[in-house]
Amino acid sequence: MMLSWKSASCASRPANNRPAVPAGRSIQKVKTVRYAIYFAPPANDRLSQTAARWLGRDAFTGETYELPAHSGLDADTRQTLTADPRRYGFHGTLKAPFPLADGRSEAELVAAFEDFAANLDPFEIPELTLHQLGPFFALVSASHCQPLQDLAAQAVRSFEPFRAPLSDADLARRNPDKLPERQRRYLKEFGYPYVFEEFQFHLTLTGQVPVETTTTMRAVLESTFADHIGKPLHVASVALFVEPQRGAPFLVHSLLPLGSATQRKIA
Repeated sequence: MMLSWKSASCASRPANNRPAVPAGRSIQKVKTVRYAIYFAPPANDRLSQTAARWLGRDAFTGETYELPAHSGLDADTRQTLTADPRRYGFHGTLKAPFPLADGRSEAELVAAFEDFAANLDPFEIPELTLHQLGPFFALVSASHCQPLQDLAAQAVRSFEPFRAPLSDADLARRNPDKLPERQRRYLKEFGYPYVFEEFQFHLTLTGQVPVETTTTMRAVLESTFADHIGKPLHVASVALFVEPQRGAPFLVHSLLPLGSATQRKIA
């Protein structure tokens, strides 16, 4: 089904505004493998490259980088406070990580992912801003962007048939008793509490930052991402990430441009 946002509140943009995307990589299915549907800019995008150097790992290649001290943030602290987002890779969650449901295959998921990307139109987030979400920092949309909300909702619904139910351990890790009723219901129904009305797009840059370090961290991030804060973000691609086994670093399985079906029809 075509989902068009050309008249939505965020400006649309032609689908050919991104460089060529890398070919998909084949991952041998094992019992603990998980997949995720994320927004990510292409590997050669300036934001991707800046984020990879900041986090110390490139999710496209798996390459890791040394993290030196940075403007009052010592190397060990920087290493510790970026550990969680480094493992997941630079991304904005659309459909949270999930193992495949019984009877589903990676090939089926990849085919569905290709259809998902092809039938959506690219758009633009008018402005990115640095924001502190509880104890961690992220880049977020400076204002409500309905196409972004719609993209995430569509991803949740489209890939739900591929998601295996949460294990008891995974459910417990979400501390459902501490969640508001609606988030608790979404966790049970979709495996993730922050969907639909509860969704907030964020490109995570840190793990939990201690209160005494927040001022320094904010200054460092404002400097590091100065070329992107206050600027628009083109949402012209989506990514299928894979965690080869639980606890392993996530890798980009494939990155696809949005709107190839529209481009074929125009051609």
